Amino acid sequence: MTRNGAVRFLVGLLARRPGLVSLAAVSGALWMLPTAVLPLVVGLAVDEGIRAGDTGALLRWALVVLVLGLVQMLAATAVNWASHTLWIHGTADAQRFVLEQVIRLGGALPRKVKAGEVVTMGASDVFKIGELFENLGRAVGALLAFVGGTALVLWISPPLGLVVLIGVPLAVLGIGPLLRPLHRREQVQRDELGELGAQAADIVSGLRILRGIGGERRFFARFAETGQRVREAGVATGRIDAWLGGAEVLLPGLVTVLVTWLGARMALAGSITVGELVTFYGVSAFLVIPVRTATETAYAFASARIAAGRATALGRVEVEPAPPADPVPLPEGPLGLVDDEVEVPAGQLVVIDAGDRGEAVAERLAGSAVAGGVRLADVDPDERHRRVVLAHNQDLLFAGDVHDAVDLGAGVGFDTAIRAADASDVLAALPPDGLLDERARLLSGGQRQRLLLARALSADADVLVLDDPTSAVDAHTEARIADRVRALRAGRTTVVLSQSPLWSAVADRHVILGDQ
Repeated sequence: MTRNGAVRFLVGLLARRPGLVSLAAVSGALWMLPTAVLPLVVGLAVDEGIRAGDTGALLRWALVVLVLGLVQMLAATAVNWASHTLWIHGTADAQRFVLEQVIRLGGALPRKVKAGEVVTMGASDVFKIGELFENLGRAVGALLAFVGGTALVLWISPPLGLVVLIGVPLAVLGIGPLLRPLHRREQVQRDELGELGAQAADIVSGLRILRGIGGERRFFARFAETGQRVREAGVATGRIDAWLGGAEVLLPGLVTVLVTWLGARMALAGSITVGELVTFYGVSAFLVIPVRTATETAYAFASARIAAGRATALGRVEVEPAPPADPVPLPEGPLGLVDDEVEVPAGQLVVIDAGDRGEAVAERLAGSAVAGGVRLADVDPDERHRRVVLAHNQDLLFAGDVHDAVDLGAGVGFDTAIRAADASDVLAALPPDGLLDERARLLSGGQRQRLLLARALSADADVLVLDDPTSAVDAHTEARIADRVRALRAGRTTVVLSQSPLWSAVADRHVILGDQ
């Protein structure tokens, strides 16, 4: 992942909200500039009002201070709204991009990217991008305020102005060396977080197996060890962050001390007035704020660039097989399947006994075989997924309403699919609200398998490839399911990878491939 790629990704997200970015920039400038101008107004009030004993002039400058305060109040309202809205949009757009890539990759995702990596992107990285967007308005305001404040002191006293003009950038440059180690340590922390998320996902998904073999303590120890590495990486990052926070106060503060000392000597010598000294002190003290804002923005940019790099790296992961350059449409109507080992006639129920190779054969038939005279690899992925469906026992049921989890709205209704999968008793076993928990963990293996079968049937695909769909149910239930699936799928192509004689009994064709 190149830096330019991450920066282009961030710029592309910002380009979606030009009006909001402009509002944040303008309101940020109007928010900071009154604070930069305020020391000048106070200095003039001192010289023309207090020192000269002119009450009218003092009241006029006091009114200007009030106007500046009102402008700043309104601008603060606008910049806070714009910044928060940018945070929401930046986070949501980045999250949407990650989800789009996950959907695009589909079944290739688990083989290409760790689950914990994707979780960390969605739960942490996207918010780093949002935080950068949130800082933009204040960063623009800080830059303009710095320019305005420097112009003021140069106008009043060129020597003191040069001290500010040179000293403050040097202070910022002095902070710069801390950003590179901060970036490295954040990268390490991010990698460790991804590893921790991957381990957590593995433990949660395999908890039942771990309990069966007594491996909870061993895997908990591994998780705790990784958690300690995350903690150590976080402490290392926090240490640099603490130095950064101190430096952003100390270095500009030294400039303020120098300006105040020089200004006081010039005031005693009569080179500048008391009011101008107040202006110098106020401006130099104020310039700490733009420096701190610039540092925060640089820190946010470093974090967001890491997050954007992860997102763009996910975007470069290729689908397997890759989408064809010139997709070929599948013919209408029932589709037959042909590959090197087996031929499945269109509109028939074919049971294949492939031994231990059942899963591999199922994936080959649904992904690279010839369907209706067209290679599936040459078909647009959306059309292929719509018309040729592969159902594994390892597929997942998502938490939520069972109707939403099963009914794909593709032609076969929920009740019809449930009946064909003989899953009516599964619905009765659910809570009264009909909600499934995460991955339907509270259901037995056979119950989950039947709901997965019902979902596959509800797709109403022209070709349905079922990988051992009834391995976890009893013989009587399996016989009913086989009869009902045959009746429901009449006239469409169905391939069942199974060694069960109950499926062979209802098949139009039975093929034995055996182990190779």
